[in-house]
Order: sequence, then structure tokens, then C-alpha cells
Amino acid sequence: METWRFEHDVCDRLVRQLRSVGDALAWRAFNFHRPYILALSRNDPPGPMYGKTGLLAELDRVERAFKENGAFALLHDLTNCLRIGDVTVWDRVRPPRTEEIKTNPKARKSAQIRRINQARAAVLEAGPLPGERASETLHDLDLPLRTHLDVLRAALDRAATEGCHATAVPGSRALYVVDQLGCIQQGLPSPQFNERLQQAVNTALESAGIAAGRDEHNVHFTSLESTARDPLRVPWANYPLHPVACARLIGDYASVIVETSGPALARLLQVAGLDAHWVLPPGKTSLKPGQVVMEIHQREQLRGLPAGALTMAPGWTLQMGRSELDRYMIELVQPGSWIAGMKHVLAARQVGQPWPHYRNEHEVWL
Repeated sequence: METWRFEHDVCDRLVRQLRSVGDALAWRAFNFHRPYILALSRNDPPGPMYGKTGLLAELDRVERAFKENGAFALLHDLTNCLRIGDVTVWDRVRPPRTEEIKTNPKARKSAQIRRINQARAAVLEAGPLPGERASETLHDLDLPLRTHLDVLRAALDRAATEGCHATAVPGSRALYVVDQLGCIQQGLPSPQFNERLQQAVNTALESAGIAAGRDEHNVHFTSLESTARDPLRVPWANYPLHPVACARLIGDYASVIVETSGPALARLLQVAGLDAHWVLPPGKTSLKPGQVVMEIHQREQLRGLPAGALTMAPGWTLQMGRSELDRYMIELVQPGSWIAGMKHVLAARQVGQPWPHYRNEHEVWL
């Protein structure tokens, strides 16, 4: 049984690594325009390709797109992030076109066609995202995305030779990287290496101002075993890093962990003028998809009221979920860009669940 489990884990890892390359192709073909990924990822994850009914028809569509029009077509089953439809075609004339391919055209599922149309309308016509809740829509921030990915690049370079490296990142965050090949080069016994890593992490936490109350209030996000699991994450192959560093991250030879303190983040937003409150209970360091971690309130200013009058002040509450915090952490978004984005969403007073995106992401990624 142990041998079978090991072989299953190896195959699962290989499939995810290959699909992460497919994800990188998708992001690049969409010119790193995140709305397409947000819209087309809203389905169950793809199953095995081998033996799939209709696979030959899908492959034929990919070949015909190139031979007839010189167009690039991407099979969705080769990705983790494209989960609606079977193939997307880029012909350099029209917007990208997602298609559902069936051996028998009469057998097309109306539900899949409807979701394809919903995804297209969400991106091109500001319609609701695919799904049952019409309140989920894309939100164009019309703001530049700024990151501290240069800090990640430097940390990966250091870890490649030293085995590990930890540093503070502006915005109440600590980043630490472990590289297996660097560990081998150091030749240190495990106890000594673990002691060196712990010292580096403690120093980074102190520098970031998030060492106190770590067990109760800190949360962390990691690259380990995340390749091609979360369809909303930018694939490692698209990060502005050396290709070898990208490959090590994809294969888990190098791992990245970013840690923060919830109350420290709330204070960061409060200093920026936002009424923010960390709502995750103490000790809850493992976050679930969709879980609310922070609430930001915005009260309306009422004027001209007599002193001492009983009034009710209307306002808005922005709830931050795990996916938004994940972006701030793993993509190392600069605090200024992150805070400006939240203020932009609050100012829009959009009822429902907005999914924000920046406009210039093609300048940030590969």
C-alpha cells in the first residue's frame, strides 16, 4: 500500500506541475488580464484527460484553429485555471473565444454554454460572474499594481546558496525561503540548519513588528504543495524571476512562506484612515476558502443635525476574504497599492461581492 500511495503522489505532483505550465500559457495568452482567469476558473477542477470522451474532437479543434487561421488554441484540460469550456482560441482579430467541444454538436450541454456566455459577458460587458449569485462581479480598480517581488527575487537568490533566507517585507509581513539544493550545498546537519532557519525567521518577525502574539494572531501563506491547486493564484512560471527559480518553486525544491499578524494589518489600515477590524478568532491560523478575515467599515457623515439628537448613521462594510489576503501576501503587493484598492472599492459603493483587479498586470508579470 505504501508503494501505491507513493506512486499516486508522484503522478499527482507531475500532473500539477504540467498543468501549472498550462496555467502560465493561459495567463500569457490572455496578456495577463486577470478578469479572464477570474471568470473562467469558476468550475470544479479538471479530471483525468486519459480516456476522456470527446478528447480527440478537442485535439482536432486545436489543430484546425492553427492550420486554418494560424490561431493559437489552448486545451483547458492542460490547465488548472481554465475550468469553463473545453478550448479557448486566440485569432488576433476578435476577443478570445471559449468553446465547448462535443463529438455530436446536438449533445451540447446548455448549462456549459450558459456559463461560457456568462464568463464572456462578465469580462466584456461588466455582467455577473458565472454562478448562481448575480452579486459577484468584476471590479476594475483603474489603479497601478505595485509589488515587492524584488524582495522575493533577492531572497530566492540568497536561499539558493545559503539554504534559507528570511527578511521583513513592508506592510507587516515576514518572508522566508527554504531551498533544498542550497541546503545540500551547506552540508549542515538538520538540527543546525533548523536552528539557523529559526533564528533568521525570528529576526524577520521582529523587524516586521509581528513577533508578539504570534501563536494567537499570525497567519501565513505558503507556496509548498500549492502548484496548480488554487486557480486564482498567478502561476510561478509567470513571476518575474529567473527561470531556474520558477522551476524550483513549481517542483517544491524551493518553498516560500509569507507571514503576517492580523491585528498588525488592521492597524496598518487604520493608520491609512480605514476603520478596519481583524475578525478572525485567535488561534485560527488555517484559513478556509471564502472565510472572512477582516471587516472595513465606512460611515456616512451626517451634517446639520441638532446637538444631542438621536441619529442612525448609514454606512458600508467591506469584508475581506481569504483570496484577497492571499494576493496581498503571496504576490507581495505594496501596501500603498493594496490600501488604495480597498478605498477604490469602498468609494464605488458596489453592493454584492466585487472581485477587484488592477489594470497594468501585464507590466508586473513575465
